[in-house]
Amino acid sequence: MVSQWEPGTLYDYGAVVEYEHNTYKIIQPHRSQSDWTPPVTPALWGRMHRGHGSDRLREENDTSKQWHEHKTQQIEIPHEERQKKWYDLDDQRKKELEIGGGLLAGAVLLGGGFAAWQHHKKAEEDKKADAWALQNWIHGAQTRAEEFHKHGSPEAVTWVLTYGKNIPSGAIEGGYDQGHTLYIARAFQDGGILLGKASDWFQKGAVIGYQKKEIQLDTYEILVGNSNAVKWVDVRGPFSLGSLGATPVKGGEENDGTTLYIAQAPYGNSDPIDVHPGKIAEGLDGAFIPYDGTEKKVEEYLVLCYA
Repeated sequence: MVSQWEPGTLYDYGAVVEYEHNTYKIIQPHRSQSDWTPPVTPALWGRMHRGHGSDRLREENDTSKQWHEHKTQQIEIPHEERQKKWYDLDDQRKKELEIGGGLLAGAVLLGGGFAAWQHHKKAEEDKKADAWALQNWIHGAQTRAEEFHKHGSPEAVTWVLTYGKNIPSGAIEGGYDQGHTLYIARAFQDGGILLGKASDWFQKGAVIGYQKKEIQLDTYEILVGNSNAVKWVDVRGPFSLGSLGATPVKGGEENDGTTLYIAQAPYGNSDPIDVHPGKIAEGLDGAFIPYDGTEKKVEEYLVLCYA
Protein backbone atom coordinates (compact mmCIF):
# COMPACT_ATOMS: atom_id res chain seq x y z
CA MET A 1 0.00 0.00 0.00
CA VAL A 2 1.32 3.43 -0.99
CA SER A 3 1.73 5.79 1.96
CA GLN A 4 0.33 9.31 2.12
CA TRP A 5 2.74 12.20 1.58
CA GLU A 6 3.67 13.94 4.85
CA PRO A 7 5.78 17.03 5.64
CA GLY A 8 8.92 16.60 7.70
CA THR A 9 9.74 13.24 6.10
CA LEU A 10 13.06 12.27 4.48
CA TYR A 11 12.19 10.73 1.09
CA ASP A 12 14.86 8.77 -0.79
CA TYR A 13 15.09 7.05 -4.19
CA GLY A 14 12.27 4.56 -4.72
CA ALA A 15 9.71 6.48 -2.65
CA VAL A 16 6.14 6.52 -4.00
CA VAL A 17 3.43 8.53 -2.24
CA GLU A 18 -0.19 9.57 -2.62
CA TYR A 19 -1.35 13.17 -2.34
CA GLU A 20 -4.85 14.47 -3.06
CA HIS A 21 -5.81 11.17 -4.77
CA ASN A 22 -2.80 11.25 -7.14
CA THR A 23 0.35 9.12 -7.00
CA TYR A 24 3.87 10.56 -7.20
CA LYS A 25 7.34 9.03 -7.49
CA ILE A 26 10.51 10.61 -6.15
CA ILE A 27 12.84 12.40 -8.57
CA GLN A 28 15.24 14.00 -6.12
CA PRO A 29 15.75 12.83 -2.49
CA HIS A 30 14.83 15.54 0.03
CA ARG A 31 13.18 16.24 3.37
CA SER A 32 9.60 17.34 2.76
CA GLN A 33 8.10 20.50 4.16
CA SER A 34 4.56 21.87 4.25
CA ASP A 35 4.91 24.21 1.26
CA TRP A 36 6.75 21.65 -0.93
CA THR A 37 3.77 19.44 -1.77
CA PRO A 38 4.17 17.08 -4.78
CA PRO A 39 1.92 19.07 -7.18
CA VAL A 40 3.96 22.27 -6.78
CA THR A 41 7.42 20.66 -6.82
CA PRO A 42 7.88 18.93 -10.19
CA ALA A 43 11.64 19.07 -9.63
CA LEU A 44 11.18 16.71 -6.67
CA TRP A 45 8.18 14.51 -7.57
CA GLY A 46 7.01 12.97 -10.85
CA ARG A 47 3.28 12.38 -11.16
CA MET A 48 2.26 8.85 -12.14
CA HIS A 49 -0.89 7.40 -13.66
CA ARG A 50 -2.24 3.99 -14.52
CA GLY A 51 -1.75 2.65 -18.05
CA HIS A 52 -4.66 1.33 -20.08
CA GLY A 53 -5.46 -2.29 -19.32
CA SER A 54 -2.82 -2.50 -16.60
CA ASP A 55 -2.52 -1.76 -12.90
CA ARG A 56 1.13 -0.85 -13.28
CA LEU A 57 1.89 2.77 -12.54
CA ARG A 58 4.11 4.65 -14.94
CA GLU A 59 5.63 8.12 -14.87
CA GLU A 60 3.61 10.83 -16.55
CA ASN A 61 6.69 12.63 -17.88
CA ASP A 62 8.70 9.57 -18.92
CA THR A 63 11.66 10.63 -21.08
CA SER A 64 12.70 7.73 -23.30
CA LYS A 65 16.21 8.86 -24.21
CA GLN A 66 18.71 6.32 -25.50
CA TRP A 67 21.15 7.26 -22.78
CA HIS A 68 19.09 6.39 -19.71
CA GLU A 69 18.24 2.77 -20.21
CA HIS A 70 18.53 1.46 -16.62
CA LYS A 71 16.21 3.83 -14.81
CA THR A 72 16.10 1.92 -11.54
CA GLN A 73 19.85 2.11 -10.99
CA GLN A 74 21.64 4.87 -9.16
CA ILE A 75 25.34 5.60 -8.89
CA GLU A 76 27.25 7.39 -6.14
CA ILE A 77 28.41 10.86 -7.18
CA PRO A 78 31.00 12.45 -4.85
CA HIS A 79 30.63 16.13 -3.93
CA GLU A 80 33.89 17.03 -5.70
CA GLU A 81 32.69 15.44 -8.92
CA ARG A 82 29.46 17.42 -8.88
CA GLN A 83 31.55 20.60 -9.14
CA LYS A 84 32.91 19.54 -12.54
CA LYS A 85 31.46 20.25 -15.95
CA TRP A 86 30.30 17.24 -17.99
CA TYR A 87 33.04 17.84 -20.54
CA ASP A 88 35.71 17.67 -17.81
CA LEU A 89 34.83 14.06 -16.97
CA ASP A 90 36.75 11.29 -18.71
CA ASP A 91 34.95 9.02 -21.19
CA GLN A 92 34.92 6.01 -18.85
CA ARG A 93 33.27 8.00 -16.07
CA LYS A 94 30.68 9.42 -18.47
CA LYS A 95 29.78 5.90 -19.55
CA GLU A 96 29.43 4.78 -15.92
CA LEU A 97 27.11 7.69 -15.19
CA GLU A 98 24.97 7.04 -18.26
CA ILE A 99 24.55 3.30 -17.70
CA GLY A 100 24.33 3.49 -13.91
CA GLY A 101 21.59 6.10 -13.79
CA GLY A 102 23.82 9.00 -12.83
CA LEU A 103 22.07 11.28 -15.32
CA LEU A 104 18.56 10.14 -14.47
CA ALA A 105 17.46 13.02 -12.26
CA GLY A 106 18.59 15.73 -14.68
CA ALA A 107 17.10 13.93 -17.67
CA VAL A 108 13.72 13.59 -15.96
CA LEU A 109 13.73 17.28 -15.04
CA LEU A 110 14.53 18.28 -18.62
CA GLY A 111 11.94 15.86 -19.97
CA GLY A 112 9.40 17.44 -17.66
CA GLY A 113 10.00 20.82 -19.25
CA PHE A 114 12.55 22.35 -16.86
CA ALA A 115 14.31 25.42 -18.20
CA ALA A 116 17.04 24.70 -20.75
CA TRP A 117 17.63 27.13 -23.58
CA GLN A 118 16.68 25.47 -26.91
CA HIS A 119 17.45 22.07 -25.40
CA HIS A 120 15.59 20.22 -28.17
CA LYS A 121 17.95 21.64 -30.82
CA LYS A 122 21.15 20.50 -29.12
CA ALA A 123 23.42 17.58 -29.94
CA GLU A 124 23.08 14.51 -27.70
CA GLU A 125 26.34 15.20 -25.82
CA ASP A 126 25.20 18.76 -25.09
CA LYS A 127 21.89 17.41 -23.77
CA LYS A 128 23.82 15.18 -21.39
CA ALA A 129 25.82 18.22 -20.25
CA ASP A 130 22.52 20.05 -19.58
CA ALA A 131 21.19 17.12 -17.55
CA TRP A 132 24.42 16.84 -15.55
CA ALA A 133 24.56 20.57 -14.75
CA LEU A 134 20.87 20.80 -13.87
CA GLN A 135 20.79 17.86 -11.48
CA ASN A 136 23.96 19.04 -9.73
CA TRP A 137 22.44 22.48 -9.20
CA ILE A 138 19.21 20.96 -7.85
CA HIS A 139 21.22 18.63 -5.57
CA GLY A 140 23.26 21.53 -4.16
CA ALA A 141 20.19 23.76 -3.85
CA GLN A 142 18.28 21.13 -1.90
CA THR A 143 21.23 20.62 0.44
CA ARG A 144 21.45 24.36 1.13
CA ALA A 145 17.70 24.56 1.67
CA GLU A 146 17.70 21.63 4.11
CA GLU A 147 20.48 23.26 6.12
CA PHE A 148 18.53 26.52 6.21
CA HIS A 149 15.27 24.91 7.34
CA LYS A 150 17.15 22.82 9.91
CA HIS A 151 19.37 25.53 11.41
CA GLY A 152 17.67 28.81 10.45
CA SER A 153 19.17 31.95 8.94
CA PRO A 154 22.99 32.07 8.76
CA GLU A 155 25.19 34.77 10.22
CA ALA A 156 25.73 36.21 6.75
CA VAL A 157 23.75 35.01 3.68
CA THR A 158 22.90 31.80 1.86
CA TRP A 159 20.79 30.64 -1.07
CA VAL A 160 17.52 28.80 -0.38
CA LEU A 161 15.59 26.75 -2.93
CA THR A 162 11.95 27.73 -3.29
CA TYR A 163 9.04 27.31 -5.68
CA GLY A 164 6.42 29.61 -7.12
CA LYS A 165 5.57 32.63 -5.02
CA ASN A 166 6.88 31.24 -1.73
CA ILE A 167 9.26 33.90 -0.38
CA PRO A 168 11.25 32.48 2.58
CA SER A 169 11.53 34.40 5.83
CA GLY A 170 14.69 36.50 5.95
CA ALA A 171 14.95 37.06 2.19
CA ILE A 172 17.33 39.93 1.36
CA GLU A 173 15.59 42.86 -0.32
CA GLY A 174 17.00 43.69 -3.74
CA GLY A 175 14.79 46.56 -4.84
CA TYR A 176 11.21 47.57 -5.49
CA ASP A 177 8.87 47.91 -8.44
CA GLN A 178 5.55 49.80 -8.39
CA GLY A 179 5.40 49.47 -4.61
CA HIS A 180 6.25 45.75 -4.57
CA THR A 181 9.40 44.51 -2.83
CA LEU A 182 11.85 42.65 -5.09
CA TYR A 183 14.16 39.95 -3.76
CA ILE A 184 17.41 38.53 -5.18
CA ALA A 185 16.95 35.29 -7.09
CA ARG A 186 19.04 32.91 -9.17
CA ALA A 187 18.25 29.82 -11.21
CA PHE A 188 19.67 27.26 -13.60
CA GLN A 189 19.55 28.21 -17.28
CA ASP A 190 21.49 26.63 -20.13
CA GLY A 191 24.33 25.31 -17.98
CA GLY A 192 24.74 28.48 -15.92
CA ILE A 193 23.34 29.79 -12.63
CA LEU A 194 21.93 33.17 -13.58
CA LEU A 195 20.72 36.09 -11.49
CA GLY A 196 17.39 37.85 -11.42
CA LYS A 197 14.61 38.93 -9.11
CA ALA A 198 11.69 37.36 -7.25
CA SER A 199 8.37 38.69 -5.98
CA ASP A 200 5.01 37.29 -4.98
CA TRP A 201 3.40 39.45 -7.67
CA PHE A 202 5.34 37.92 -10.58
CA GLN A 203 3.50 35.42 -12.76
CA LYS A 204 5.64 32.42 -11.76
CA GLY A 205 7.59 33.83 -8.82
CA ALA A 206 10.93 34.81 -10.38
CA VAL A 207 12.52 36.17 -13.54
CA ILE A 208 16.12 36.05 -14.77
CA GLY A 209 17.84 37.71 -17.68
CA TYR A 210 19.43 35.60 -20.44
CA GLN A 211 20.26 36.16 -24.10
CA LYS A 212 18.67 39.63 -23.89
CA LYS A 213 15.39 38.10 -22.73
CA GLU A 214 13.47 38.08 -19.47
CA ILE A 215 12.70 34.46 -18.54
CA GLN A 216 10.04 33.58 -15.98
CA LEU A 217 10.69 30.63 -13.67
CA ASP A 218 8.92 28.87 -10.80
CA THR A 219 11.91 26.89 -9.46
CA TYR A 220 14.71 29.08 -8.16
CA GLU A 221 16.93 30.01 -5.23
CA ILE A 222 16.48 33.18 -3.22
CA LEU A 223 19.12 34.97 -1.13
CA VAL A 224 18.35 34.96 2.60
CA GLY A 225 20.28 35.89 5.71
CA ASN A 226 21.29 38.78 7.91
CA SER A 227 20.72 42.10 6.14
CA ASN A 228 23.23 43.76 8.49
CA ALA A 229 25.97 41.44 7.20
CA VAL A 230 25.85 42.95 3.69
CA LYS A 231 25.94 46.41 2.14
CA TRP A 232 25.46 48.00 -1.28
CA VAL A 233 28.55 49.63 -2.80
CA ASP A 234 28.26 52.33 -5.49
CA VAL A 235 29.97 51.62 -8.83
CA ARG A 236 30.06 53.57 -12.08
CA GLY A 237 31.14 52.18 -15.44
CA PRO A 238 33.38 49.10 -15.85
CA PHE A 239 33.37 46.65 -12.94
CA SER A 240 36.70 45.73 -11.36
CA LEU A 241 37.14 43.60 -8.27
CA GLY A 242 40.45 45.32 -7.50
CA SER A 243 38.91 48.78 -7.26
CA LEU A 244 35.71 47.78 -5.46
CA GLY A 245 37.15 48.18 -1.96
CA ALA A 246 34.97 45.39 -0.54
CA THR A 247 34.26 41.69 -1.01
CA PRO A 248 31.24 41.11 -3.27
CA VAL A 249 28.70 38.35 -2.64
CA LYS A 250 29.01 35.72 -5.36
CA GLY A 251 25.72 35.29 -7.15
CA GLY A 252 26.24 32.60 -9.78
CA GLU A 253 28.07 31.95 -13.03
CA GLU A 254 27.61 31.99 -16.78
CA ASN A 255 27.78 28.65 -18.59
CA ASP A 256 31.36 29.49 -19.58
CA GLY A 257 32.36 29.72 -15.90
CA THR A 258 32.36 33.53 -15.62
CA THR A 259 31.51 34.52 -12.04
CA LEU A 260 28.44 36.70 -11.62
CA TYR A 261 27.93 39.13 -8.76
CA ILE A 262 24.72 40.75 -7.50
CA ALA A 263 23.93 44.23 -8.74
CA GLN A 264 21.13 46.70 -8.14
CA ALA A 265 20.19 49.61 -10.38
CA PRO A 266 17.44 52.21 -10.82
CA TYR A 267 15.38 51.89 -13.99
CA GLY A 268 12.01 53.01 -15.30
CA ASN A 269 9.81 56.08 -15.50
CA SER A 270 8.24 56.04 -12.04
CA ASP A 271 8.68 58.82 -9.48
CA PRO A 272 10.56 57.90 -7.38
CA ILE A 273 12.30 55.64 -9.88
CA ASP A 274 12.08 51.88 -9.24
CA VAL A 275 15.16 49.81 -8.35
CA HIS A 276 15.82 46.32 -9.73
CA PRO A 277 18.34 43.59 -8.85
CA GLY A 278 20.47 42.13 -11.61
CA LYS A 279 23.98 40.94 -12.46
CA ILE A 280 27.51 42.22 -13.01
CA ALA A 281 30.77 40.50 -13.92
CA GLU A 282 34.43 41.46 -14.06
CA GLY A 283 35.11 43.62 -17.12
CA LEU A 284 31.50 44.54 -17.93
CA ASP A 285 30.93 48.27 -18.32
CA GLY A 286 27.50 48.19 -16.72
CA ALA A 287 25.04 46.07 -14.74
CA PHE A 288 22.32 44.10 -16.51
CA ILE A 289 18.82 43.85 -15.06
CA PRO A 290 15.82 41.89 -16.35
CA TYR A 291 13.08 44.39 -17.17
CA ASP A 292 10.00 44.56 -19.41
CA GLY A 293 10.74 41.34 -21.31
CA THR A 294 14.41 42.03 -21.99
CA GLU A 295 17.72 42.94 -20.27
CA LYS A 296 18.70 46.55 -19.66
CA LYS A 297 22.27 47.80 -19.18
CA VAL A 298 22.77 50.48 -16.51
CA GLU A 299 26.14 52.22 -16.14
CA GLU A 300 25.56 53.52 -12.60
CA TYR A 301 24.72 50.70 -10.20
CA LEU A 302 25.40 49.14 -6.81
CA VAL A 303 27.05 45.81 -5.97
CA LEU A 304 26.10 43.69 -2.95
CA CYS A 305 29.14 43.16 -0.71
CA TYR A 306 29.86 41.75 2.71
CA ALA A 307 29.77 44.47 5.37
